[in-house]
Amino acid sequence: MLKLRLLACAASAALFVAVPALAQTAPVAVEIPSQDQAEIGVFGFDLNGMDTSVSPGADFNRYASGTYLANTPIPDDKTSYGVFDMLYDRSQANLRALVDESAANPTASPDAQRIGTLYGDFMDEAKVNQLGATPLQADLDEVRAADTREKLAALMGRTQSGFGASLFGIQTFEDLKDPDKVSAYVTQGGLGMPDRDYYLEDSFATQKAAYLAYVTKALELAGWSDPAGNAEKILAFETAIAGEHWTQVQNRQIDKIYNPTTLADLATAAPGFDWAGWAQGAGVQDVPVLIAANNTAFPGMARIFAETPIETLQAWEAFHIVDQAGPYLSQAFVDNRFDFYGKVLSGQPENRPRWKRGVTLVDGSLGESLGREYVSRHFAAESKAQMEALVANLMVAMRGRIERIDWMSDATKEQALYKLAHFGVKIGYPEQWRSYEGLNLVPGDLYGNVERTSAFEWQWNLGKLQRPVDPLEWGMTPQTVNAYYNPPRNEIVFPAAILQAPFFDPRADPAVNYGGIGAVIGHEITHGFDDQGRKTDGDGVLRDWWTAEDAARFEARAAVLGAQYSALSPVEGANVNGDLTMGENIADMGGLLLALDAYHLSLNGQPAPVLNGLTGDQRVFLGWAQVWRENARDEALRQQVTVDPHSPAAFRAGATVRNIDAWYDAFGVKPGDEQYLAPDARARIW
Repeated sequence: MLKLRLLACAASAALFVAVPALAQTAPVAVEIPSQDQAEIGVFGFDLNGMDTSVSPGADFNRYASGTYLANTPIPDDKTSYGVFDMLYDRSQANLRALVDESAANPTASPDAQRIGTLYGDFMDEAKVNQLGATPLQADLDEVRAADTREKLAALMGRTQSGFGASLFGIQTFEDLKDPDKVSAYVTQGGLGMPDRDYYLEDSFATQKAAYLAYVTKALELAGWSDPAGNAEKILAFETAIAGEHWTQVQNRQIDKIYNPTTLADLATAAPGFDWAGWAQGAGVQDVPVLIAANNTAFPGMARIFAETPIETLQAWEAFHIVDQAGPYLSQAFVDNRFDFYGKVLSGQPENRPRWKRGVTLVDGSLGESLGREYVSRHFAAESKAQMEALVANLMVAMRGRIERIDWMSDATKEQALYKLAHFGVKIGYPEQWRSYEGLNLVPGDLYGNVERTSAFEWQWNLGKLQRPVDPLEWGMTPQTVNAYYNPPRNEIVFPAAILQAPFFDPRADPAVNYGGIGAVIGHEITHGFDDQGRKTDGDGVLRDWWTAEDAARFEARAAVLGAQYSALSPVEGANVNGDLTMGENIADMGGLLLALDAYHLSLNGQPAPVLNGLTGDQRVFLGWAQVWRENARDEALRQQVTVDPHSPAAFRAGATVRNIDAWYDAFGVKPGDEQYLAPDARARIW
């Protein structure tokens, strides 16, 4: 996974693209536009953003984007700023116009009424401030009444549909062994900070102290007894729980998180927690099989729950209600929460304007209602045709890579080609829109309406357990600036919002488009064959379809890539975790290789034109670097390398290319250049 204008009639088009058998797929040529058509620069690339005083081999990211980076400050309400942020802001501005329109015309449709109510209540800051902590009291009274561990476990289950926390969460997702059905995955939880390392590593002592102050203030604002003393106990409890948690690297192992079990077996394996009461509260008491994702963490977590005084558990639950509800309460709650999560953890000087936070709330609660209108106004039909051509060429390129690869046996190649031939592709927006019928919001009750949307969402997710997988469902809204590969569906998905310049401009030079959206498409294709994607087959089933010898050779080559990234440090004392970022790094390299191959295919044997002195290959690599140009705050980078499977943007732009021979040829990178890697030191996977 990675972060336009047209008439409304485009919204009626079906945008699910079924990829045909690849043996019958021919390269698709793409016309070169006139140089004055593209949105960015003369042919789709920002020449003025380059810093040609830096050689490509010294720092490719700076060469491609140094002037842009030097002249682009991070806004005070952001932790970073780059292409993704630019497109996100554009999407948010477009959504704001839709939200304002619904708020002004609530009788236009039930969806407009819901949008207008939720946004209007959030924007009524005076009323929210007047209410203070009052909206919390019913939920906090429920916590006070949960004066036994059994009652509290049941309450934890109920928080699945409202404010509050549970040691064990539930996610509904396709069953990795039977992708035609949805299963309930039980996951580890219970922490307020981003990851176990924040509790256990000395390097996060400052953040841990700030968290203690945040918890204390939150309890004080809510009127909970002994705020300071309870905050100390909460931190001690969460630190103990963190010691049992799986690491981020462990959580990436798709074959390790699939552990079918039953409620009875959970009670036997992890005694001390009332699993039956918890399941009843969550509504999964009748689900015959649950998937225990982080199963070996559960016994220790349940033991800690059983050993912790009930008063501490109640205070912990009360805090998490306040924590989650904070954005929808008075300014004192908002500021306290932002001071920790925004300023301390991310280095963000100022909170986002209220309208942006309101749009985010509506987008997260009623995303497809907004999305339907968003694509009718902002998704260009011409983008679909060019995207299909790009996808077709990238699929041909991947088939060629598989067929030519020298370390994979014929048996594994056969399975890989089968998987590639059965890829699904979705472009732009869903063919079938989700309904929000039954979600009834009450004007003037922001806190209650947020809880109602949460309960509605949970019931919708529970409903999936009773019906077959919907092949038309999307995991992202069209207005999301991102893309993804879904292993059990074996499909790649590209929402409308990412199909914009500089990722993609239908008027731009194809080489730049291939380096941008083409490499993003290739990235998602490669996810089907990265260190985790390779563990599911062409039908989406979790199984090992590689020979042992091929798997060993793959892992050895992946280890070379992992070592390269583990040596990189965006800020002092915080290195990239090559194991955590392995899948994304493999996908970046594979995606860029496929983009280059596909661009060559699109030329149909003709030489690539030279534009502004840049060759076709150079423009592909520069198109890639341009989409990853970003400035980020040190605190945000420190958090990213701890919890995020994606490498920092500067390394995605500059480190990926070091393993691609064509980059050395395109820019004349030689031994002695800082980014030079000897041929035998380059990671060669795809």
